Amino acid sequence: VQLQASGGGLAQAGGSLRLSCVVSGSIFSAIHWAWYRQVPGKQRELVATISNYGSTNYVDSVKGRLTVSRDNAKKTVYLQMRSLKPEDTAVYYCNRPTSIGTWAWGQGTQVTVSS
Repeated sequence: VQLQASGGGLAQAGGSLRLSCVVSGSIFSAIHWAWYRQVPGKQRELVATISNYGSTNYVDSVKGRLTVSRDNAKKTVYLQMRSLKPEDTAVYYCNRPTSIGTWAWGQGTQVTVSS
């Protein structure tokens, strides 16, 4: 299974980014997916999840600002990021939710938010 995240970059506080994660080597539509982020020296944090039928959940710190979605035909998970804050700076990864077991982590995509 390969998880290829992209779309990160440098944004100003209050700005927007859209992350994508293309999944290959696995079935996609029947699986729950999640976005995580990690800051150097800290544990990886679960940010958002989306079920196989589209139900979503978010960590409190991103509610109302980040939106997870999926395109089963493209085997892609998205994370729309709005009203970005400096504390959103991290490397973002997609994977399955830890509750059902993750696969090998991809390289992730760096998001840097300047104040």
